[in-house]
Amino acid sequence: MPVFQLTDSPFFPPPHLAREDGLIAVGGDLSPERILVAYQMGIFPWYSQGEPILWWAPDPRLVLFPDELRISKRLARTIRKKPFRITMDSAFRQVIESCAKFPRPGQEEAGTWIVEEMIEAYCTLHDLGFAHSVECWDGDELVGGLYGLAIGAIYYGESMFSKASDASKIGMAFLVEKLAGWGFEMIDCQIATDHLKRMGAREIPADDFYDRLNIALSKPTRQGKWG
Repeated sequence: MPVFQLTDSPFFPPPHLAREDGLIAVGGDLSPERILVAYQMGIFPWYSQGEPILWWAPDPRLVLFPDELRISKRLARTIRKKPFRITMDSAFRQVIESCAKFPRPGQEEAGTWIVEEMIEAYCTLHDLGFAHSVECWDGDELVGGLYGLAIGAIYYGESMFSKASDASKIGMAFLVEKLAGWGFEMIDCQIATDHLKRMGAREIPADDFYDRLNIALSKPTRQGKWG
C-alpha cells in the first residue's frame, strides 16, 4: 500500500488503506481540526523529533472495554489503601510533559514521540475540552498520570507515566471506572503493551474496531473540563 502525502486540507484517506505496519499518511499539521478528524477516523499521529508528522491506523488494534478491566488482588488491596489523591484535568500540561520524560509502562524508552509540537497541540485540545488527564498526587507531588482524547463515547489513550509504584495503574483504574459510569464504549490503547494487556486490554481486528468506533462516535461528546 502507498503512504499518502497530506495537503493543507484536513483530509485523510480511508484507514483500511494503511500499510501493513499501520502507517497511512505523512505530513500535514497538528491543528485541532486535523487531529479531531484523524481520531474520528481511527487515525493518530506518532513520530519522533526530526521526522515529518506520521499518521497511523494499525491492524489489529489494542482496546480496553470498561467492563473487561482486570485488577489484580494485590493492586485491589493497594487501591483500598488510597495511597494517592486522584484528580482529573487539574495538571494536563504537567502530565503530558512527564509522559515525555518517563518511560511508558511496558516500554523501555520514554515518550520520544511526545515532541514539543505534540505537547502544544494536545494542550490546545485540552483547552478546547477534548483532551483529558488523570493525576495521582503524593501530597503536592505529581507521581503518576495519563492523558488522552475523548470524542463521543470513546477515550483515545495516549500515554501514561509513573514515578511511584502502581501510580499509573491506579490512575488507569480510576479513569476506567469513571468512563464506565459515563457510558463509554471503549478505550483505544493504540499500540499493544504487556502492561495494558495485563489490565484487560486486547487486540481486535481493525474492521471490528471501526464498527465499534462508529457506534461510539454516534453518542454525545463529554466536552469540557472533567473532575
